[in-house]
Amino acid sequence: MDEHTPEQVPARRGMRSLTADSFSFAEAVGGVRGVVEAVLPGLVFVVVFVITEDLTASLVTAAAAALVAVVARLVQRTPVTQALGGVLGIAVGVFWAWRSGEAQDFYAWGLWTNAAYLLAFVVSILVRWPLVGLFVEAIRSGFSDPAARRGDRDAPGDTAEPADEEPEQSPFAALAAWRTDADLVRRYTIASWFWVGLFGIRLAVKVPLYLTGDVGWLGTMHLALGVPLWGLVLWLTWVVVRGAHDRRGAAG
Repeated sequence: MDEHTPEQVPARRGMRSLTADSFSFAEAVGGVRGVVEAVLPGLVFVVVFVITEDLTASLVTAAAAALVAVVARLVQRTPVTQALGGVLGIAVGVFWAWRSGEAQDFYAWGLWTNAAYLLAFVVSILVRWPLVGLFVEAIRSGFSDPAARRGDRDAPGDTAEPADEEPEQSPFAALAAWRTDADLVRRYTIASWFWVGLFGIRLAVKVPLYLTGDVGWLGTMHLALGVPLWGLVLWLTWVVVRGAHDRRGAAG
């Protein structure tokens, strides 16, 4: 029997939410705490800059807000991965803006990463390896979690020795097997276009603001097109992907 404690059940955050039986917006975006950790540094930066027009003060307070989130998790002994990722992103933005002396460069790293993701998703669609399919099938097959692939085989107390135990299937097989299913390829392609739209909208709105140096509106759009739009695209992707999983489950 699989008896996970709450601490052992992996959080259905981000792409992991796409394999859940039901979709929780709060869980997908990391809960209230996750949203605060993602939004607060950028919010602090733009508010302080608009009020003071002091780049140094804005950068210091934004970096401090990100560091506080990590320290709080360390003190409470909770996973720091999400908060630490935010710190790294903020650190790059702080470095670029400090080096150039231009406040809008605080957001330059985000623009470059969105452009890279946009290109990657478009290319994956064109070569018929839509990235959503790779992500979802990797999660479903336990590609990043060997324990999940073993299942209950190594569960404590299970000492039975199967007479003819089949060798463990390579996780790489699942990363390619779905491409033989035309319906799966179609669904994952549609879902990948949602992500192309996400990154395309962000760039279309924020690049002109970056080029004109309108930090107030750039910061506002950065927040508005961040977690809310990300959560919406996760939900749309889940709706499309769930249909494929339901069909496969019924067929089995």
